[in-house]
Amino acid sequence: MSELVQIVDSLENKISKMLHKLDMLHLANERLEIELVSIKSEKETVNSSVSEWEEKYNSLKLANSMLGSNTNKTEAKLKINTLIRELDHCIAQLSE
Repeated sequence: MSELVQIVDSLENKISKMLHKLDMLHLANERLEIELVSIKSEKETVNSSVSEWEEKYNSLKLANSMLGSNTNKTEAKLKINTLIRELDHCIAQLSE
């Protein structure tokens, strides 16, 4: 009978430890999920910031080429030609 009591006590002890470990894992999981949401939000912010800076860079590059910078004259001409083609296409659609 004494052995049976020891076995039951041992099982209760192991179950208690497992339940405690399960609770700790649930808490860790919740913390990681919160951290994941935070990191995703930060990533979106950084991506939008990068996009804004790329647009500003391209605008500055185009402005430099239009101001007479020799390095990007061909790029500026190509951009102007593209804009003219887009305008022509819009005008053609409006006249239909």
